[in-house]
Amino acid sequence: MKRGKLAKSTGCNSETIRYYETTGLLPEPPRTKAGHRVYDDQHVRRLSFILRARDLGFTIEEIRELLSLSDDKTFTCAQVQDITMRYLNDVQNRIRNLRRIESVLKDMISQCKGGTKPECPILESLSES
Repeated sequence: MKRGKLAKSTGCNSETIRYYETTGLLPEPPRTKAGHRVYDDQHVRRLSFILRARDLGFTIEEIRELLSLSDDKTFTCAQVQDITMRYLNDVQNRIRNLRRIESVLKDMISQCKGGTKPECPILESLSES
């Protein structure tokens, strides 16, 4: 299949596919005599893996590491679990930070009466050091 069909079948745009090829996440496909790229089911599976991992928020480097383990065929499940656990810890830290931010924002909003005067406790709070 051509790049357009690969894009359509995975829901990924062609430029993103090109990017994944240039970064080495997606191997360049063989070409026809006319120079057209020919993608196969293996490309579809690999691109789907990359897209799913990106949807979950894995970084390009984490995806590269996971793909490298998968390509090596000598990986252990513990290695994959370690990468995933590191990422989960990062996600949990971000959630804690977002909850802290949520609490601060709620507190700031609760102090604001939404009046028509050019005075605002939210702006005052943001100006504090």
